[in-house]
Amino acid sequence: MGYQQGLSGLAGASSDLDVIGNNIANANTVGFKQGQAQFADMYANSIATAVNNQIGIGTRMSEVEQNFSQGTISSDDIALHVAINGNGFFQMSNNGSVTYSRNGVFQLDKNGYIVNADGLKLMGYAANKNGIINTAGTVPLQVPTTNIAPTATQTVTAGLNLNAQDALVLGTPSVGGTNANVQSNGVTITDATQGTNADTYTITFDGAGGYTVTSSAAGSTPVTGTFSSNSPIKLGNGETITLTGTPTATDSITVTPTAKNFDPTDNTTYSYTTSVPVYDSLGGEQQVDMYFVKTAAGSWTVYAGKDGNVPTTPIGTMSFDTSGNLVSTNSVMATTSNLAFAFQIPNNDGSSTPQTLTLKVGGTTQFGSKDGVNSLTQDGFAAGQLTNFTIGTDGIITGNYSNGQTAALGQVALATFANQNGLINLGNNQFQATAASGVAVVAVPGSTNHGSLQGGATENSNVDLTSELVNLITAQRNYQANAQTIKTQQAVDQTLINL
Repeated sequence: MGYQQGLSGLAGASSDLDVIGNNIANANTVGFKQGQAQFADMYANSIATAVNNQIGIGTRMSEVEQNFSQGTISSDDIALHVAINGNGFFQMSNNGSVTYSRNGVFQLDKNGYIVNADGLKLMGYAANKNGIINTAGTVPLQVPTTNIAPTATQTVTAGLNLNAQDALVLGTPSVGGTNANVQSNGVTITDATQGTNADTYTITFDGAGGYTVTSSAAGSTPVTGTFSSNSPIKLGNGETITLTGTPTATDSITVTPTAKNFDPTDNTTYSYTTSVPVYDSLGGEQQVDMYFVKTAAGSWTVYAGKDGNVPTTPIGTMSFDTSGNLVSTNSVMATTSNLAFAFQIPNNDGSSTPQTLTLKVGGTTQFGSKDGVNSLTQDGFAAGQLTNFTIGTDGIITGNYSNGQTAALGQVALATFANQNGLINLGNNQFQATAASGVAVVAVPGSTNHGSLQGGATENSNVDLTSELVNLITAQRNYQANAQTIKTQQAVDQTLINL
């Protein structure tokens, strides 16, 4: 009889309409996956061996298959909106049980846990206070909203250029000799050949008014002249000295350059200075001032101290080769770092004191261009408040702090299955694993067979409305056709009754 076939067809078409209608209703549901009704024919059980005369008794819906194809991704710049690009599901904690979802619309609850609209907690890998992520197992992800603790500066790294043409920092020359008074205050003696080395000059008198000036500079030529009292004596490089009195024969005077005493308040006692902020163990900011004094060609003395209170004892010296490259440093305080100085500064805010710092100068040069800073960094920072965070393609949640620091706060995990269609759809965008789906393979995004994430975005439903409307018309026609089967069978029965 055609009634059973027609009724089963009506039931099948009705179920198909239900599935299509559900797809259309969820066309705007984030992460929704289209369902497709699958049907199977039905035959009555028979012990007969012949199969050529079997007549089917209708159809039944065998399953609703989920279409897990990728949905389009829409950006919305909301930090806790996350789209999966590729294979995988978010792992959600539901009162101790675990469910899976493609809906990446999340928010923070009052305790800092990342949750969905139903309060289910997003699971992933936790990070410790140092930002090290533990991938041994997944836990509900919690974003710490406490301040990031300060870190005291340990190392200052300076990439400077110290001008090779800077004059030497020299004071009043010392004068040695007999029967003479040299008026030489303020005279600066520089190399006649290169202009960068301090040289010693010796003036010898012949007793007849003549003199000879010789220099310790290599390749220099003696300078001769006739002396008269209070007249300048040329040293051969544009510098002069003036003598009073009359020297006797064989008298000689030696003019020896001497270094100036360093004074941070007197800019004539150093060649270049710069400063860098550093942080103590409480996060307090201190200013370290560094001073560089040129003492000879390729040789510099370095001073350092805090907030203008710089000791007059240097922290060391540095030497450059003829190409302007730094070749060695000599630190007064022992250090294990190469091309570096160690020194200490006092702290008076209750933090650890004295604070030992390492000044690394390996990137410093001595070229014939102006003094300046190419790079100057330090490794400490003050305490900071969490201002915002982002989720990367690898699932790492990176916190951005008010002190300019960043830290890993955790990492979102993704789960994949051997048979996605073996999952049970629980509603509310949640799926549950079954024996048919296989166990979840949980890993970091971007690993083998696991998709990547896109923060500040959501995955749209993969429902194609145009196709669903066509399917809707087809299901309607199927329903009408099966109704016609019942109507025809009814007409046949009426004919029999009328015989």
